[in-house]
Amino acid sequence: MRPVHSPETVRARELRRDMSGTERRVWSRLRRKQLAGFRFRRQVPIGDFFADFACLSARLVIEIDGPLHEELADAQKTAYLEGQGFRVARFSVDDVDQSLDDVMDAIFIYLESPGLRPEAG
Repeated sequence: MRPVHSPETVRARELRRDMSGTERRVWSRLRRKQLAGFRFRRQVPIGDFFADFACLSARLVIEIDGPLHEELADAQKTAYLEGQGFRVARFSVDDVDQSLDDVMDAIFIYLESPGLRPEAG
């Protein structure tokens, strides 16, 4: 008998399978504890939302915003995640595509500075 998975698990698997090229590039640098030994997960269900990438031990969520992202929906997601005790760092696809190293440096700073709040926007 096959196990029955929750809708969140099914959706998370779909999101992981259908990651954009930019998300795949970020994941290639976050996976397997490559960034300062911190473990990241991808497409993590948190409440009604899915975090692009999350380091649960550091309570840090990384969001990659594409050109069609909706500011109101993003603000609601950020507010919810912050209400759950996460810090949310958002990077645009352009930021990642133009300088993945700078994005990784920024993520590292957030990981190493638990009190540092990511800038809005």
